[in-house]
Amino acid sequence: MLRNVFTLFILFVSVRGDCGVVTKDEWDGLTPVHVDYLPRPVDLVIIQHTVTSTCKTDERCADIVRSIQSNHIENLGYWDIASSFIVGGNGKVYEGTGWLHVGSHTYGYNSRSIGITFIGNYNSDTPATESIEAVKALLRCGVENGHLSPQYHVVAHRQLMATESPGRKLYNAIRRWPHWLENVSSIKN
Repeated sequence: MLRNVFTLFILFVSVRGDCGVVTKDEWDGLTPVHVDYLPRPVDLVIIQHTVTSTCKTDERCADIVRSIQSNHIENLGYWDIASSFIVGGNGKVYEGTGWLHVGSHTYGYNSRSIGITFIGNYNSDTPATESIEAVKALLRCGVENGHLSPQYHVVAHRQLMATESPGRKLYNAIRRWPHWLENVSSIKN
């Protein structure tokens, strides 16, 4: 009986531990060339967009994520895909460097933040409700599993660098989130 309870606990932790993220194995991602480990819990989440076409199907979203990873490794010389997580218009979150590894998403902030990138151009596209809800669930799970500090802050890429990312429409949406940090002077490099 005790063994069955322990097995169920392990299964529960395994299922909950992944936060519902589509793993690199599932989207057929490449193994990173090298990794650096991110100290946890992290207290900064940076939201960006890809400035590509959007995707609505699992197949199309995975194609875009693979293409981004190939470009980052083969053309830009990154160790892996730049973002910690990538969000499709299908409402699924794809593993990038994940919770544990340093990404290459925001120069000067990579070793102390999680970068979440929405697939699409949110200067013109409206973020899908499913995508927004998937990220909110990811963040809740990140806190529950000790990856994110309960006092984490969400900021837009544009607040830290000279860029339009995450696009006007996505920027407007995330500014209403409870962990939003309007004044970034306290975290700015």
